[in-house]
Amino acid sequence: MSLVIRMARAGTKKRPFYHIVIADSRAPRDGRFIERIGYFNPLLPKEKTERLKLDLDKVKDWMKKGAQPSDRIMRFLDAAGIMKRPKRNNPEKAIPRKERKAKAEEAAKAAGAAAPAGGAAAAAAPAAKAKAEKPAEKPAQAAAS
Repeated sequence: MSLVIRMARAGTKKRPFYHIVIADSRAPRDGRFIERIGYFNPLLPKEKTERLKLDLDKVKDWMKKGAQPSDRIMRFLDAAGIMKRPKRNNPEKAIPRKERKAKAEEAAKAAGAAAPAGGAAAAAAPAAKAKAEKPAEKPAQAAAS
């Protein structure tokens, strides 16, 4: 049984409130859990201490037993100094969409310009593919006999 430390949504529509729970990874998000170890209220300002309550002793105990924190919980644990969250790097996210499209079009043009130069190799590839398909047909004909 793989355990995970994650948030289960509570509260009403448009008013989120999350319980921080220990659950089996196969259980539904808001479904069965093993133990409730805290809560998170995203509607409160970040400087309020009531925004997040987490029983750090229970978190440490469950992590010793093999529970893995979710991404958001890992952020909370990193802020508390219990666990170090690895830095992520997504350079594509910082580029505006128009620039990404232009970059992709330039790459396509470069690939298109390279294709006529290697035209003989490109023509040989379908012939090799056809040869590879013929042996596959012979055993099927033998099985039909």
